[in-house]
Amino acid sequence: MSDKLIKFLENQITLETKIVKSITDSADKIDNEAVSMALRGISLDSTKHAEMYRSAISLMTTTSVALNQEQLDLQKKVVSDHIKMEEAVIKELDKMLPSVKNEKVEFLLMAILQDEKRHHKLLNTLYEILIRGEAVTEGDWWDAVWGDVPGLWG
Repeated sequence: MSDKLIKFLENQITLETKIVKSITDSADKIDNEAVSMALRGISLDSTKHAEMYRSAISLMTTTSVALNQEQLDLQKKVVSDHIKMEEAVIKELDKMLPSVKNEKVEFLLMAILQDEKRHHKLLNTLYEILIRGEAVTEGDWWDAVWGDVPGLWG
């Protein structure tokens, strides 16, 4: 099953890469901002999906290495810095949204706010796991990264 699954994952990477290329080649030619934005959003998701497939292959073919203290400290700093940045973005969006009268712009800002809140929650969970450090299991990492993905687990 492993060889068959790896081949499947590799094929999915190829498909996702084709989607990204197709959108990249055509999105600038589309004058309708809503259609262009939707396609670019799909392209970003396809890039993310390709990386997820690559991660799945890596999980099946390599063993993870324990973090040294320097790497752990770096990860804590990077995650902590990003938590602060996400907090600033959320604060500004929360402040601006009540005054936005254009429904389409409000819709876009609300979608961004939802993403930012999801990112913020993920970063806080990652930071808590990094602080615990020594007792982190691979299951902890998977729960942290994918536990809140809508529709993924049920």
